[in-house]
Amino acid sequence: MKVICIIPCRYQSSRFNGKPLADIWGKPMIQHVYERVLRSQCISQAAIATDDQRIFKAVQEFGGQVVMTSERHRSGTDRIAEAIDAIECSDEDIIVNIQGDQPLFEPGQIDEVVKPLMKDPSEYFCTLIYRIIREEEIHHPNAVKVVFDNDYHALYFSRSTIPFVRDEGHQVSYYKHHGIYSYRKSFLKTFTQLPQGRLERFESLEQLRALEHGYRIKVVITAHDSVEVDTPSELERVKSLIAGEGER
Repeated sequence: MKVICIIPCRYQSSRFNGKPLADIWGKPMIQHVYERVLRSQCISQAAIATDDQRIFKAVQEFGGQVVMTSERHRSGTDRIAEAIDAIECSDEDIIVNIQGDQPLFEPGQIDEVVKPLMKDPSEYFCTLIYRIIREEEIHHPNAVKVVFDNDYHALYFSRSTIPFVRDEGHQVSYYKHHGIYSYRKSFLKTFTQLPQGRLERFESLEQLRALEHGYRIKVVITAHDSVEVDTPSELERVKSLIAGEGER
């Protein structure tokens, strides 16, 4: 069984155009993500999937593997499903999805997100979640919240604050979703053939497509937070954090 990581990467963004190529201490952001993926102990192969010639060229220049895909994809997962056709793998191989705007994720998180699929053949879709520590993230729509059942399967993901605590006096932990997924290749194909869900359209969250069609998503609580770069100000924060890690 192989573990293959595909990083979906678009140039266009409503809040920060061209962010995959944003410079972080002399390297484009997407290079930082790619190099961290390769540090994982379980990864057999990694590639970037893009629809933009500028990103394609930049990846080639730093020596990464890159696959050109269609501009028409609804989500990163749809882009990965096309890219994986260009890579030799079996239906039981595990495909990992790392977002191209997470240059600070911990390589060990890949091991965390693939473990449930490697241990249990009945699991086919997994993602990471993190207990929210920063108060502002509880109410910020960019921090996607998640609630889950006693077996650690997701019940719902939302940009709103969930669970809603009606009465005072309750202690509650809030969890946010990391944009790190693992899927069996066979399920990846199934997922991308599903019609887009109503809730997926409302929240603009692709993982809701699986829940709306009755598929389970296993969640794993990670101890590592990860900063997503959605705005130029968040890029400056990431630069400071990377400088603190000594990765300049």
